[in-house]
Amino acid sequence: MSSALETLRRDFSGDIIEPGAAEYEAASRALLAAGTPVYVLRPHSVGDVQAGVRFAAAAELVLSVRGGSHSFAGFGTNDGGVVIELSNLATVEVIDKERHLVRIGGGAKWGQVAAALAPHGLAISSGDTKSVGVGGLTLTGGIGWKVRKYGLAMDNVVAVELVTATGEVVRAAEDENPELFWAIRGGGGNFGIVTAFEFAAHPTTDVYFGKISFPAAEAAAVLQGWADYLRTAPEELTSIVDFANPFLGGPEAPVDVHVAFDGDDAELAAKAIDPIRRLGTVLSDDVVLKPYADTLVDGMIPPPGIKVMTRSGFVDKDSVPEVLRILAEVGASERPPSIAVRSVGGAVSRVADDATAYAHRQAELMFVTALPGPAPVVDAARPGFDAIWGRLTPHLSGAYANFLATATEEDVAAIYPAETYERLAAVKRQYDPSNLFAGNHNVLPK
Repeated sequence: MSSALETLRRDFSGDIIEPGAAEYEAASRALLAAGTPVYVLRPHSVGDVQAGVRFAAAAELVLSVRGGSHSFAGFGTNDGGVVIELSNLATVEVIDKERHLVRIGGGAKWGQVAAALAPHGLAISSGDTKSVGVGGLTLTGGIGWKVRKYGLAMDNVVAVELVTATGEVVRAAEDENPELFWAIRGGGGNFGIVTAFEFAAHPTTDVYFGKISFPAAEAAAVLQGWADYLRTAPEELTSIVDFANPFLGGPEAPVDVHVAFDGDDAELAAKAIDPIRRLGTVLSDDVVLKPYADTLVDGMIPPPGIKVMTRSGFVDKDSVPEVLRILAEVGASERPPSIAVRSVGGAVSRVADDATAYAHRQAELMFVTALPGPAPVVDAARPGFDAIWGRLTPHLSGAYANFLATATEEDVAAIYPAETYERLAAVKRQYDPSNLFAGNHNVLPK
């Protein structure tokens, strides 16, 4: 390793953080995972990323890549390896005002992006949390408040700059390395480190955004009515139903329906949102007109020792009653503490199934559960959590990588159907035959 390390120190102009350094403890952690890497590399340039990748390969060290650090599976760190942390590569620049093209550094976070684009009257379909990284979210999908109108975050990518496993910088777009461009839109970080994205942004106004709450006793009726309505709702409306297990908030824990209407026309917004208000007994309604950038929330930073087990699955609306029936059959203490159902469909489903490596174009809903708590408590509850998901799985149509806390073979199979996986594996063989980029929902170069 000594020769490789000498080369790194010569070629790398960024920060090299080693055990014993004052900032090592913070730098070695991901949001939901602690690690003990030998080196945390914080590049200042694309050349630094190249040097870091070449070092990890030459030293035969495990490599993790960290953007926003929001991986539920803890992909942003490791033990005994190298972490390349991209926070210094976070510029946001409008590069073509007429075409609304935006270049974004691979280490940027969505809150930065929204704030930087707001003065230009632009926005990008993204996630819904400020501290989530552009890279991790985009490479596996990107479901947020504009998804039904403008598609997934990755559907708005027109090109990427990527460092491969050999340290080479390549560009991928529809007309340049097109198979790699297909793969990185849905295939995650399997093929290299994206140091910059080019997005097609869209003009935006203020949006109608907020939460409408209903009694817990009306959960089943509200969810079914909401699912039925979203089938024909205007694409400007994106919505999430979020309800907690009663033991978290008492027997009257409300059912919250979050809504985002993409536009500032009060009459059109009311026409789109009022059918949701009529689904049950409204306890509260705080929907107001606000800047799009203000709809993104601050990410919660859990204290050390807290673990979050998550599961996700795509659900056809016709399966909602059966999913609710299964949850009702188990005891309250066995149910996932947090359940959310997100609307998809719309613009997402208009992209051809084989246009990208995202394989769930026809799904209309995404079902997400979370089990947070001290690690021993979560570990003890996991068998029951897994058992419930075993019953739910037959009614789901695949999984969304960004809401999975595990990375088993079964998870990978749920993300990528066989045909998609085989095509991804072929790209993997070309760009990363030694599987250097394995810290993800891994596609093997077989």
